[in-house]
Parts: sequence; C-alpha cells; structure tokens
Amino acid sequence: MLVSLTVGTVVSAQTELSMWYHGSQNEFEREIIVEIVEDFNASQPDWKVILKSFPEGSYNDSVVQAAQTGNLPDIIDVDAPVVANWAWLGYLQPLNLTEAKVAAFLPSAVGRWNGHIYSVGLWEAALAILTRKSTLEKYDIRLPSLAAPWSADEFETALVKIKKSGDFEYPLDLGLAREGEWFPYAISPFLQSFGGDLIDRSAYDTAQGVLNGEAALKFGRWWQSLFTRGLVPGPGEPQSDRTAALIEGRYAMAWDGNWSVLDFIEAFGEDAVFLPAPDFGQGSVIGAGSWQFGVSATSKHVDGASAFVEFAIQDRYLSTIADELGLIPPTPAAASASANYGPEGRLSGFVDLSRQQALLRPVSPSYVVIAKVFERALVEIAEGGDVKTVLDEATDDINRDIKRNAGYVNQLGVE
Repeated sequence: MLVSLTVGTVVSAQTELSMWYHGSQNEFEREIIVEIVEDFNASQPDWKVILKSFPEGSYNDSVVQAAQTGNLPDIIDVDAPVVANWAWLGYLQPLNLTEAKVAAFLPSAVGRWNGHIYSVGLWEAALAILTRKSTLEKYDIRLPSLAAPWSADEFETALVKIKKSGDFEYPLDLGLAREGEWFPYAISPFLQSFGGDLIDRSAYDTAQGVLNGEAALKFGRWWQSLFTRGLVPGPGEPQSDRTAALIEGRYAMAWDGNWSVLDFIEAFGEDAVFLPAPDFGQGSVIGAGSWQFGVSATSKHVDGASAFVEFAIQDRYLSTIADELGLIPPTPAAASASANYGPEGRLSGFVDLSRQQALLRPVSPSYVVIAKVFERALVEIAEGGDVKTVLDEATDDINRDIKRNAGYVNQLGVE
C-alpha cells in the first residue's frame, strides 16, 4: 500500500494580544492607532494585536470593572496621572523595555513608579496662552517669551486693561466648562507657580502645608478674584467650541493646548501667538503627561505586549501623530522630522515649553482622589466659598484617604 504525503509550509498561528484603547470617538487618532496595530501584526510572525476601542468618558470605568472580574486585556491604554494608581492596584505590570529605548523621550511621556517603566506615550500635550500680537500691541502689553514670561503683576495688568476696554466678553478663557482631569492638569500649575501644590512631594504622605499653606491661600484668593471681577468665564458656563470663540473675538486670550493652535494659526497667520505660562513667583509651570500604553498585570504575554509598545514608539509614528493631530512628539528625532514641530514648524515652541515648564501631576496612587478633591475645591472657591475653609477641608480629605490606604505602601513596602 502506497501512502502519498503532501509536504507543505507549516505556518504557526500568531498568539493574539487583546488591546484596549480610549479614543473610539476620535476618528483621526484612531486611524493612526489602527495603522500601527496592522503594521505590527504584519511585521512579525509571533503576535497579533486585536484592538477594541472605547469612548474616553467610559474608558477608565471599563478598565476598573474588567480588573474586578479578572478580564483585563493584555495591552492597556492609560492616562499618565493614573499610572501609579493602576500599578498599585495591580492593574499594570512593568514593561519589558530597557531604559535605552526611552532615553530620548520627554520624561513626562514615560510612566514610572517605584523605579520601573510601566507605560510609554506616543505624544505629549502642553498648554499655553493663545492670543494675537495685535491684541497685545493695542493694549500696550509686552509680548512675553519662554526666557522672560509675564510676571504676576504683568499678567494682572494685562487682564485688567483688556477688561476695562469692554472689547471682549472676557479677557481670558480658562476652559472651565470642561470637568474632571482638566482642573488638576490645567489649573494646578498656577497653584504650583504660587509655591503651593496638591501634595507634599517629598514623601507623598500629606497635603498639609502645601494645599492649605500661605502660598496656596494666596493662589486661592487670586483664583476667586478672577470670577468676582469677571475676568474669566465661570465653571459650567456653556462653551461649545473654545477655539471658535477665541477666533470670533469673544475672548482676548485662552489658556489652551497645542491641539487647538493649528486652527488658531489658520485663522490669523503670523498674528497668532502662543505664550508661556505666567510666573506667579516660583517659576512658570504647565501640566504634563498624556495617554500612554502599558501591559496589564494579568497578561501572560508581557513579551509580546511589550514588543508592541516598543514597535509603536518608533519615531516615524510619533512624527505622523504630530503632523496629523498636532500633538507634541516626545523625542527630538520625531520632532525634527515633523512638519509642525521641526525647526521651521509652526508649533516647534511647544517642545521647549514641555521640556522647560512641564511638571507631572503627583506620581502617587493617591492622585485619583487628589484630582477629584482639587476640582471640587476650585469650583467651591469660584462660587464664593471661604478660601481657607475650602482648602483646609480639601487637605483633610486627601490626608484621610492616604491614611485610610495606609500611605499607599505597596506589597514591597515602598511608596
């Protein structure tokens, strides 16, 4: 009996890696992420990433629910300020990634905790004051620079001059119709420039003296005065399109991100400028840390998931994101190759802003509580609450949470 054997090429199946991503409602950003996933899957025979997208508003809740039921994906999209909390809770494990791979990155684009790399971002974001040169010239206001930002007195004078003119609904828009992370990201840098902070960063074990000390009280009084004097729109005032309102002339200036600047430049060309944060006495400060990719603690494929992250952070993708979305490339090479952020790019100044002024939100598991407490305090002060009482209560709330969680010391006994 003869048996005929057909010998063919044996193809081993790729191991699937599940990946969750927060930007289902951002069409252009999602297209780039899909492209990276498809390129990775085609680049090697071992791993196949399966992407699932969520709306940003429900994303974090979906991760928490999945963690509680043991259904986390292999690759997790994570907002930088919650990396420490998710690592402490056991949602994330360190990436299998060497320091050399992220040596060139902006520090704020790498999520670290307890000396380990937990996540890496494909972009960074930064805030600046958007306005027009002609507006500053009209009211005899100095054009500041990164080397010589406005002082507190100069900023105050500018706001008062513009308010007195009656030419705008408000001199400045702070974007306070937004909720949640916007407050600690966009507004706490003013507190830090006054000399206060959300928590004592020497040990991350108390907010006493930094959130309710003299510098914080001075910030709080200034913050409240912005609303009593009608210098900025109040929290919750409707704002369907901030950039359009700035272009239409409802506001003279806007505290906004690099993602808005291209539209502003398109409208006003060389007259459009973005300015560094004012210096309220302790230096100019802006927020830092955007969305990043990490690996879940329950993933059995940390090598494959880490390989995807390493693949995704290639400069060619970082430059594409910078040019397509206006987001800041986190490496010098990606910035140089970007039309927007290269030496002749219209947004190149944002790279310097990020390197020189950016301060990460507190790298502590307690941050998720700190953020909510701070937002509530800012809204209460804006609505007329007693500054000292509100900040003392906020400090007590944060300290109670830290105590209730035993200082957020992890299983290794390290904060």
